[in-house]
Amino acid sequence: MNALTQQPLLTTRSTREWQAADAAHFLHPFTDFQSLARKGSRIITRADNIYLWDSDGRKILDAMSGLWCVNVGYGQQALIDAATRQLRELPFYNSFFQTATPPAIELAELLAEITPPQFQHVFFTGSGSEASDTVVRMVRRYWDILGQPQRHTIISRKNAYHGSTMAGASLGGMGAMHAQGGLPIPGIVHIEQPHAYQLAREMAPDAFGRLAASWLEDKIIELGPDRVAAFIGEPVQGAGGVIIPPDTYWPEVQRICDRHGILLVSDEVVCGFGRTGHWFGCERFGTRPDLMSFAKGVTSGYVPLGGVMVGERVARVLIEQGGDFEHGYTYSGHPVACAVALANIRLMQQLKLVERVRDDTGPHLASLYASLAEHPLVGRAETCGLMAALQLVRDKASGTPFPPERQVGLLCRSHCFANGLVMRAVGDRMIVAPPLVMTRAQVDEMGALIRLCLDKTWADVQHQGWR
Repeated sequence: MNALTQQPLLTTRSTREWQAADAAHFLHPFTDFQSLARKGSRIITRADNIYLWDSDGRKILDAMSGLWCVNVGYGQQALIDAATRQLRELPFYNSFFQTATPPAIELAELLAEITPPQFQHVFFTGSGSEASDTVVRMVRRYWDILGQPQRHTIISRKNAYHGSTMAGASLGGMGAMHAQGGLPIPGIVHIEQPHAYQLAREMAPDAFGRLAASWLEDKIIELGPDRVAAFIGEPVQGAGGVIIPPDTYWPEVQRICDRHGILLVSDEVVCGFGRTGHWFGCERFGTRPDLMSFAKGVTSGYVPLGGVMVGERVARVLIEQGGDFEHGYTYSGHPVACAVALANIRLMQQLKLVERVRDDTGPHLASLYASLAEHPLVGRAETCGLMAALQLVRDKASGTPFPPERQVGLLCRSHCFANGLVMRAVGDRMIVAPPLVMTRAQVDEMGALIRLCLDKTWADVQHQGWR
């Protein structure tokens, strides 16, 4: 080993020094740069299991799995070893020019094994956003090959999140993103989301699920069925606030797509790889998608990787009739990322994490959230597997929300940060998606921290006279 390779990867600096360097050079995603520079970033220096430590040595329970992705928790040696072995043997080669690498081929085989039976092919990307762009290209190419280029429009939902590239942000339904950059791009339209608490608190869930699904059919008829290419949706809307649809919603969406012959795309970037207590969210909600995008949990976030599972309806057309598909990425099927994904999925199988979420920790989290629903600040508590949401309200009896300018969700989030808990605020909706390796005791530990932060937020609300 030469002297150069013996140099430390990082220098040792104080928190203030890290923050100064960060403010001087690092532009963060989804951030007000000036505000962050004044405040200073949190500097995370290490992690283990479900915990993080910052540069001041404070321990933090990561109830968001990094960013919905660290499903097997931090510090898993099997994943570290897989990356190390592959880096030594073949750190990179591309999949262009009729070339493949063993890790990409083996991962494609394994994904075909664990995904629903209609999926036998995968197109690899580097992220979920790239997977969304691939979906747009692939859906439109499919209809072009079939001689129906007018079937160009893709329907998505308001408050959906499908990434932040031009196509991904267009598929998403986030108004703040659409306000920047001239989005959405042409040929993408949105319908209302199945958010019962926001739109129909008094309606029976089953009836609301059918009503929300009918908005898709209304839009198809408005546009003309022969002009609609596909409908895309997350089984549970993640970044939108863990919006869990009634059980009647997705089967009705499937019926509508079948009736009009349009493709159904399930965005599994958040819900895939065990989050809902099933390998994929479409299995939890009973759909048969034609395409399925994934990322995050496929490697538990250890190395970037994404992709699109391609159902045989689409694959056969692309393979047998399509000729060249003029689309791809330098890092499609990156051998190190694929090797880590293989180790990650095999570890999940070995630890039976999907079954644990379905049969043990998921139900335990649901029971915990049922008790948190009694808190005076909580209007509704909802869970699906190991993802959950608490709706903070001004008046519990009526469900009246706080005025947006109060930013009660951000107030609650600040108490979480101060008390060693990562819990995300989406408006006044507090959400968690902890690592799937979490034990029942750690679920209880997380619950105690959540209750503490709710109590502190409630005290602030009362003190300010916002109640």
